[in-house]
Amino acid sequence: MLEALQSDLSMSFLATSPLVAAMRLLAAIVLTGLIGLEREWQGKPAGLRTHILVGLAAALFVMLGQEVTHLDFGGTDDMRIDPLRLIEAVTAGVAFLAAGIIFTARGQVRNITTGASLWLSGAVGLGCGGGQIPLAAMASVMVILVLLLLRQVERWLGWHD
Repeated sequence: MLEALQSDLSMSFLATSPLVAAMRLLAAIVLTGLIGLEREWQGKPAGLRTHILVGLAAALFVMLGQEVTHLDFGGTDDMRIDPLRLIEAVTAGVAFLAAGIIFTARGQVRNITTGASLWLSGAVGLGCGGGQIPLAAMASVMVILVLLLLRQVERWLGWHD
């Protein structure tokens, strides 16, 4: 039994090293945490933990997809690898979660920006999991700037309390 467990553990990390995998997951936590922190600061229903969990899950799904493609399924003719399907599945799942926090109250739509930031956190996680950490970091910085700066512009224009 121990031999089977040891064999199974030694077969892990075929696409990336454990250190690279850890760095990608940690990057997803940090970058989506920054987005979630801004939402938390604003008192929104999906904050720090939710954004981190979405980004971490997205990164893990991509990394699992990469690892699975390195497993032996018997023959290469039967294997179909399509990374876009993975991205579509994560995107649809996160969109479902984001839609759940958007609601209408007194004729006004609420939390749509938080839903969008949650969806973007999924994209950041996908980028981190795919090894595109600089691109994910650029997007994270840009979304935080949009959330912070445009709120000030909206207040200046009288569109926001």
